[in-house]
Amino acid sequence: MSSLADFPITRRWPPKNPDLLQLYSLPTPNGVKVSIMLEEIGLPYEVHLVDFNKDDQKTPEFLSLNPNGKIPAIIDPNGPGGRPLPLFESGAILHYLAEKTGQLLPADPVRRWETIQWVHFQMGGIGPMFGQIGFFYKFAGKEIPDKRPLERYVAEARRLLDVIDGRLAGRQWIMDDDYTIADISMLGWVRSLIGFYAAGDLVKFDELKHEAGAWPGAARRATRGQYSETAVNGAPPFCSKAGPPHFAGGRYPLISPRSSLDRRRAGWE
Repeated sequence: MSSLADFPITRRWPPKNPDLLQLYSLPTPNGVKVSIMLEEIGLPYEVHLVDFNKDDQKTPEFLSLNPNGKIPAIIDPNGPGGRPLPLFESGAILHYLAEKTGQLLPADPVRRWETIQWVHFQMGGIGPMFGQIGFFYKFAGKEIPDKRPLERYVAEARRLLDVIDGRLAGRQWIMDDDYTIADISMLGWVRSLIGFYAAGDLVKFDELKHEAGAWPGAARRATRGQYSETAVNGAPPFCSKAGPPHFAGGRYPLISPRSSLDRRRAGWE
């Protein structure tokens, strides 16, 4: 494929700025990883809201880009060799954007692979386990009488938090003084666990020795007010780096309600 017009997804979400990176996403813990990354590296992009309430992710157009039917996904019209690059899986997208721009991934080979291992730690553990807590504690699974599944995921989530907590002992970020894609990969999930899922007490988050005090600054560093409007309302049509890092008064959708009702309750609509 040599142009965006060759991708079926562009028929459902026509690009207004075809020269920009195209982001297909929703403000979920996985979705915000790529949004934060794009804002941090200052790479202009056009965002398209994939509405789960409308089953957008199950449409043939979206499945043509990601056959797994999950967000986020991107098309970079200026990919390797100048050819468009379609890409899905948030961890792969973070890695690609870091490689493309030379940002948020250490140049030193040892530290580089150490950073990548922590991204895989998030992808294989934090995301799946925290997501199961959301299902069994906040969503439909909470009606299941047998609480052993919830207990299992709570115990595993707490174990994973202890791993992060130990890693942050004496460090500002996962990679010491370097803010990297490892931090970006985890922030949305941690904030969703204690915020949107309201499971902080369940996993005894306040008992952590290091993380609770060391990482909130990451949220302030990693959020941009301009994207908050884009992620929730789907406008403006494209974004780029918006100025000094700041936490946008709680409106930035790191906690990521999926329904319009939940967004209104959270004060985002």
